[in-house]
Amino acid sequence: MRVRTSGVLNTFFAVLLCTQSALVSAAADTIFLGGPIVTVNANNEEVEALAVKDGKIVALGQQADIKKNWAGPKTQVIDLNGRTLMPGFVEPHVHIVLTSMVEGLWLDLSNFTLPYDTLETISTKLRAALKNVPPGGWLAGFGVDPSRTSPFMAELTTEVLDKVSTDVPIFIVNQSGHIAYVNTKAFEVAGVTNKTPNPPGGGIYVKDAQGNLTGKLIEPPSYLPFQAKMPVPTQAQLVEAMRKTTKKLAMKGITTSAEITVGANLGLDNELGLYQYLMANGGLPVRVRAYLYGSAIPKGFNAIKPNQGDDRLRFVGVKFLADGSTQGLTAALNEPYTYPADTKNKGSLNYQTETLLNDMRPYFDQGWQISIHANGDRAIDQALENYNTLLAGVAQPEKRRLRIEHFTITKPEQLIQTKKLGVVPGFTIGHVHYWGEPFHNQIVGPARANRIDASASMKKEGIRFAYHSDSPVSPYGPLKYITQGVTRLWQSPLERVLGPKERVSVDDAIRAVTIDAAYQMMSDHEVGSLEAGKLADFVVLEKNPRTTAPAQIADIKVLETWVGGKRQAW
Repeated sequence: MRVRTSGVLNTFFAVLLCTQSALVSAAADTIFLGGPIVTVNANNEEVEALAVKDGKIVALGQQADIKKNWAGPKTQVIDLNGRTLMPGFVEPHVHIVLTSMVEGLWLDLSNFTLPYDTLETISTKLRAALKNVPPGGWLAGFGVDPSRTSPFMAELTTEVLDKVSTDVPIFIVNQSGHIAYVNTKAFEVAGVTNKTPNPPGGGIYVKDAQGNLTGKLIEPPSYLPFQAKMPVPTQAQLVEAMRKTTKKLAMKGITTSAEITVGANLGLDNELGLYQYLMANGGLPVRVRAYLYGSAIPKGFNAIKPNQGDDRLRFVGVKFLADGSTQGLTAALNEPYTYPADTKNKGSLNYQTETLLNDMRPYFDQGWQISIHANGDRAIDQALENYNTLLAGVAQPEKRRLRIEHFTITKPEQLIQTKKLGVVPGFTIGHVHYWGEPFHNQIVGPARANRIDASASMKKEGIRFAYHSDSPVSPYGPLKYITQGVTRLWQSPLERVLGPKERVSVDDAIRAVTIDAAYQMMSDHEVGSLEAGKLADFVVLEKNPRTTAPAQIADIKVLETWVGGKRQAW
């Protein structure tokens, strides 16, 4: 009798153990509850609880149901205590390598506060930095901006920079990234003279009326002779700078970021190697969707295939530059700028239309997503014309999700073509805040300025759009983008609303930094909203932006970021 009882008990305990094991294996690793959970799904729903297992979201819904169905003995239950959980922010246009160099290795001259710098204050900063330049080194910097300098459009020249140093070569990139300034010593070391022809791809060595170099360089191809002579940072320096910058991105709530120009700064092989090293040695606190810089790709290159990689680092596109900078007066417009008075300057295209088409077509045919930088309406016309040619005969053009970056100065009819072709525009929404006043009052005039970053018009046409920083061009921080898209207040006193009709709702602006930004980077199937089956990438905020005054959303504190169900260490 005892033997039979023992057998029954053994069977009972075996069944119990199997049941417990099944329950444990089915249980969530983590459950979040106790605060607003903003899903950014198709209905913009908020839920009470969310469950995560193996790095993915497995369930969302009412707290009681999630705890009943997903809580196990080893499940970590995190009480938000009233804080807000929402999708990790998606930043679709950052130059991560360049931003890392600016923040960690160069002199950062960016000034996004008031008052503006003057040539004297800039020169003082440059002189102070000379002591840090090693023998044989260069003084490299980023962030001067004549449109945000007092007096308006005061600009560096060889004459100004030679007063800083005639012995150390100086190379300073404009805030836009499309203009640079050098001193006489830099010209000497680079071997650029009055007789040096302009390079292809839109590069210009600016000369005065007498044919003498002024020290101003237009477009990145003109930088190459100087970059070729500048000391290359060590891998250790670059790795440290990259880790610091991506940590700062995470601290702003970003969990997925574009690297929009792989190869533009250090060469394609070097930057590919840098990313591959980082991912093989501890990774980064953000996911990266990488775009090769078209001008840096050598002929016959096939080392990277479209969509090669994984959910941490994936190569998705190739980027081209059709024009320059609106605030730098080089973006290609259909009508002249309004500064200076009576100017005939319309900016310039970097390529003939057919040349750009021929450069893009091989990558399009290989399956790469194509991205074109186009600030001015003439450059946007060129981009749309070429996209129309590339997409001829494509049954579902929206599936290619061709991108236009910045889409700054626009015409209403361009939006119709954009919708037809399934193009996904992205706005440097900081243009409105940091440059709204000069755009409106000096650079392009009220009519065109009011249409800058035409978010509401895009919404009306049913076009998905994204917000970005273009860092280091403007400061990164998606909560700021939300405020800027909703309020459209320019910075300069007295504050005014730039183009009131182009303001959007908070929910629309949130989508522009989450699900629609993910859509732009071919990643909306895995990030950008909180839905079952997606990667468990979150940001925890002190307040819910949906219930915060729009002007105050920019100041909401980011408390935590989670990537793949794991909290990122800051």
